[in-house]
Amino acid sequence: MSARFEELAWSPSPIGEVSLRRRREPTTGVDVYEVKLGDEFLMSSLFTVAEVEVARLALARLTGDRLDVVVGGLGLGYTAQAVLDDVRVRDLVVVDLLQPVIAWHQQGLLPLGGALSSDPRCRLVQGDFFAMSADAALDPAAPGRRFDAVIVDIDHSPGDLLDDGNAPFYRPAGIERLAASLRQGGVFSLWSNDPPDAEYLAALAAVFVDVEAQVITFPNPLQGRPATNTVYLASARG
Repeated sequence: MSARFEELAWSPSPIGEVSLRRRREPTTGVDVYEVKLGDEFLMSSLFTVAEVEVARLALARLTGDRLDVVVGGLGLGYTAQAVLDDVRVRDLVVVDLLQPVIAWHQQGLLPLGGALSSDPRCRLVQGDFFAMSADAALDPAAPGRRFDAVIVDIDHSPGDLLDDGNAPFYRPAGIERLAASLRQGGVFSLWSNDPPDAEYLAALAAVFVDVEAQVITFPNPLQGRPATNTVYLASARG
């Protein structure tokens, strides 16, 4: 049995101090892994349903095999692992701003770290996803490369950002630049903690087709009732 609470790692980062902790959740009796930025919670293994769905729903729109995928935001690795669970995926680039989070996976401090780090299809890349998207350079080894899917889970929502500098990504010009990294018929998906945003949906629809927001419902054992996240989905024009 693990300790009731344990801080596993801590490190400075370009956006503040990040820490990794593991605690025993009394309501479920399972170990919960959490990453904090200062006093703010960034991610928790207690709630992973929508982190999986943002990948699964995106890949479900695609046909064929030998799929090339980018995930913006490594986090605890659940989105990346959901991509790798699809046997059609041949290459996955995972971009994260925080080198400490990448290192925690590579050091095996997180439950999915070993599997992600050892899968030959997966590369963990330190970088600013938003700047890379603006330059159509989501793969540092091949600037200008296009992908079958770009899947993003970084900010809390299009209107609740970790850094104000990320805002251009959610505006029409940023969406146009993002589209340059997708192949014809490729899929963009985005996780959000907030309900569907009509303004953001309209901005997506100006660039993409088949735009929708799916509300994902999952149990919240802390509150004893369901909780919801949103997954935005959009396809590049053929």
